[in-house]
Parts: sequence; structure tokens; C-alpha cells
Amino acid sequence: MTSATADHPSLAAIKSTFGDVPITVAEFRAQTTVIVPADKCHEILRFLRDDPRCDYNVLIDLGGVDYLGYPVAQPARFSVVYHLLSHRFNLRIRVKVYLDPSVETSGIAVDPALSLDTVTDLWPGAEWAEREVYDMFGIRFQDHPDLRRILMWKDFPAHPLRKDYPLRGRGEREHYQSISRAANH
Repeated sequence: MTSATADHPSLAAIKSTFGDVPITVAEFRAQTTVIVPADKCHEILRFLRDDPRCDYNVLIDLGGVDYLGYPVAQPARFSVVYHLLSHRFNLRIRVKVYLDPSVETSGIAVDPALSLDTVTDLWPGAEWAEREVYDMFGIRFQDHPDLRRILMWKDFPAHPLRKDYPLRGRGEREHYQSISRAANH
């Protein structure tokens, strides 16, 4: 585990349990982020929830990030970020997982590389947030109980929060008619 900070109380527990896993720790504005490999993400999140030294009993939020065109180089194009809270210790920690697409992302192809295990078995409230990440970024969550679109209609052909998605959309506005105030009177 490489670390920019070593003062977060949960880091020692993570290091003692996952010493052989390549984990990176970063701190920004007194917020600690643990960057984990995708294949170990669920296991590490379960540990953070179940281990009495950590006891992160609340998933505050999870979201997706697209780093296309980001001014600072990132390890991968996409990430999923989990924000956790331990009521017992009054601690917060962020867990980040990077994912690189294996196919062109501007199309509608399903990419098997953009996939993680669901955490709905750990925190049932993750169901809607995972659906939103799937809908907006195309990142699938394996074994999710109801992985379907939540914001866009079911046949929408793309993922609108990807940065290669055109700002004006693909065909959404060609037949859209603007109505002026004068037309309403």
C-alpha cells in the first residue's frame, strides 16, 4: 500500500488485512481516499463494513466519474467512488475503483470491462445509486437485483454523462419545437 497519509484510523486495519493487494491512499482537504483494484473492491468494502476496527455501517453515496479530457492523467477512463460513514467512530472514508473501457465508448456497445460487483448485498440503499451510474455511465453492477435504467427511458441508446456524449444529444432535439411566449397567448 502506498500512502500520502497514514493518520486515518482505518488504514492500519486495511493494510494488515490486505497487505498483498495494491492499494493506494490519497488525502485531499482532510478527506482520505483508498484506491482499490476492481477485483478486490467488494471484498474490501465488505471488510470496511464488517470489521469491528472499521464499522462503516452507512454507504453515504456512490457515483461515477468520467476522466476523458481531465487535465491531470488518471489511471483509467472511469471510476466508481463509494463514500462510507462509520457512526461508531464518527469517521468517513472514500473508496475509489478505476475502470478502463475495452471498446469504443461513443457507441452503444456493452463493455464487459466496465463492470463491478454490486454492493446491494452490503448496503441495500446502493440499489438506486448503482442504477444511476449504470444509466448515466454504462458501468454494470454484477448480481444487481434490478439493473435497469432509472433516469432515461429503457431504449435510450447511450449514456449521457460520458464525456464523449455530444452536448446537444444524438437526435433528441432535431424535431423539438420551441414555443414562444407570444404563441401561448
